[in-house]
Amino acid sequence: MSDFLIIGGGVIGMMTALQLADAGQQVTLVERGECGKEASWAGGGIVSPLYPWRYDAAISQLSRWSEGVYPSLALRLLEETGIDPEYRQKGLLYLNVDDADKALRWARQLGKPLERVGADFVHTKEPGVAIAGDSALWMPTLGSVRNPRLAKALKARLTAMPQVTLREQCEVSGLLQKEGNVEGVMTAQGPITAGRIIVCGGAWTAQLLAQLNVQLPVRPVKGQMIAYQAPKGLVQRVVLKDGRYIIPRADGLLLVGSTLEEAGFDKTTDAAALASLKQSAEAILPALATCPVAHQWAGLRPGSPAGIPFIGALQEWPNVYINAGHYRNGLVLAPASTHLLADQLLGREPLIDPAPYQPTPERLIQA
Repeated sequence: MSDFLIIGGGVIGMMTALQLADAGQQVTLVERGECGKEASWAGGGIVSPLYPWRYDAAISQLSRWSEGVYPSLALRLLEETGIDPEYRQKGLLYLNVDDADKALRWARQLGKPLERVGADFVHTKEPGVAIAGDSALWMPTLGSVRNPRLAKALKARLTAMPQVTLREQCEVSGLLQKEGNVEGVMTAQGPITAGRIIVCGGAWTAQLLAQLNVQLPVRPVKGQMIAYQAPKGLVQRVVLKDGRYIIPRADGLLLVGSTLEEAGFDKTTDAAALASLKQSAEAILPALATCPVAHQWAGLRPGSPAGIPFIGALQEWPNVYINAGHYRNGLVLAPASTHLLADQLLGREPLIDPAPYQPTPERLIQA
C-alpha cells in the first residue's frame, strides 16, 4: 500500500507526486485518461497570471514563488528525461491597459520589473504589432513553457522513479470509506488503497468529493484557443491586449487565447469562438490575417471563487486532501501549490501561510 494516492494526472497531480517522491514517499497516481492531456495540455503556458495586479494577494504569493522555480525545474526535467519543456523568458508586452497606474504601483510594492514604454519601444521589440495609443507596459522577466512538453517530461520523470506507480486509463468509480476515513478508491482495475488520498481532479474535483457530501465550489469553465501557422519570427514575445494573448512557440506556431465560457463539461469548439479569437489576434498582429489557422481546441479550467485554489485537508475527512480550483492559473501556481501541500502532508515548515487556501467550511458550498 502506498503512503499517498493521488487522483488526477494533470500538472498539479504530477508535480504533487514529484514533490512527495523526492521526499522518499511511496506514491500511486491514478488518471482516468492519459496524464497531462486535459487542462494541462490545453493552456497557453504563460508562467504568470495575465494581469497579476488584479488578483488577490493569496494568488500573488503563490505565483511569485512559482515563477522563480520554473527555470530550474525546466532544466532539471531536461537533464533527467531528455525532454525540453521549452521554458523561454522573453518578456511580455501589455497593450491597451486601462489600469496601468495600479499595475505600476503593484510592481513597485513587490519589486517586480514592469515599466511604461512608448510606441517606439514596442515597434523596436515587435515591429508587426499594432499599438493603439502612445504607451504600453513591458514586463521583461515573464516566461512561458510549452505545456504538452512539460507534462510529457513530468510523466517521464515519474515513470522512472521506483517509488511512484502511475496508473493511466484508470477512472475512479467510487471512494472506499471506513469508519470516517477514506481508505482508497474503486477503479476499473480494482480497489487501490493508501494512507492518505489527494484529489487533484481539476474541473472534475467537485464531482469526486460529492461522494463524501462535500460541496466544493469548483466548476468547469471552457477555454477555446487557436494556433496560426505563421512565418517564424513574426512575433518573438508574448503580447497581451484586452484579455487576449499571442504566444510564439519554438516550432513556429502562434497560440492565441482564450475564451471564457460557462458550458459545463462540453469541450467542443465552434465557429463563433474561432471568429472572435481571429479578430483579437489580427487586431494585435495584422499580418496574421494572411496566415492559416492550423488548430483549434478547448480545455476545461477548474473555476473557483476569486480563482483562489483549495489546498489542504478536509476537516470532516482528515486523511483526504485537495489541490484544485486554480482556475486560469494551474500551470502558473503549480510549483508553489504542490510544494505547499507537500509541506502540510509531510509536517514541514510551510512555504507560505496555508490559511487562505484551506478547504474550510466557510469556503465550501453550504447545503
